[in-house]
Amino acid sequence: MPELPEVETFARTLRPALIGKTILSAELRWKRTLASPSPVKFRRQVAGQQIGEIGRRAKFLDLQLDDFHLVIHLRMSGDLLVVLGGYQPARHDHLLLHLSDDATLVFSDPRKFGRVWLTANPAALFQDLGPEPLSEAFHADWLYTALQTHRRQLKPLLLDQTFVAGLGNIYADEALHLAGLHPLRISSTITEQEAGRLHYAIRRALLDGISHNGASIDWAYRGGDFQNHFHVYGRAGEACHACGTAIERIVVGQRSTHFCPLCQKSG
Repeated sequence: MPELPEVETFARTLRPALIGKTILSAELRWKRTLASPSPVKFRRQVAGQQIGEIGRRAKFLDLQLDDFHLVIHLRMSGDLLVVLGGYQPARHDHLLLHLSDDATLVFSDPRKFGRVWLTANPAALFQDLGPEPLSEAFHADWLYTALQTHRRQLKPLLLDQTFVAGLGNIYADEALHLAGLHPLRISSTITEQEAGRLHYAIRRALLDGISHNGASIDWAYRGGDFQNHFHVYGRAGEACHACGTAIERIVVGQRSTHFCPLCQKSG
């Protein structure tokens, strides 16, 4: 699933290709891709809208139109592509937006988990999300206090989008390794100093991911190379870059979790 760095890369890539273009018509090829409104209302409301700024909130893409926001969540396998000239839809293309200048925005999603919303106010979609980890609201003091108010294992807590928005499996593992914290540590046992390390590590992992255009680890996301710079994720049995100890893999909350048993001691 694309995480914050991958979605941020999508936003940065789409801006020069889409900003200023007008949506002429919408072709919905699988109706469940559209979360709201109804297909008939969507086609009517989106036609004639010009695309303004393209932003991101957590793992959501937010395309600001004249009167609405087109919000897209790629989920497991969603992909977005801008093509010029005539386009023949492929098997997994579920939504096509035909644009001015003979362009088409294609939303493809083989696993069909991705969703699209057209709304005048996206706040309702985002109201339960935690702070953006790259924003001013996410600072070390806030993180320390928030960790103390929970008694949960660190890894599942960091994946909880109501706690902090945008982190997923890859970047949680990378951040915990950089902070030297075991994924099963109970959040309320984290000291103020450890919280400061974790705050830095979360931001560092995300910024490194963005600088490499995200991670391309399967067919669902293309173009990034952060996978070539992983310290622990997907490296079970390989040597830790910091100490040489073999990276271990465990399952936490049904999610693969990678860590160094020496750099990230449980006690």
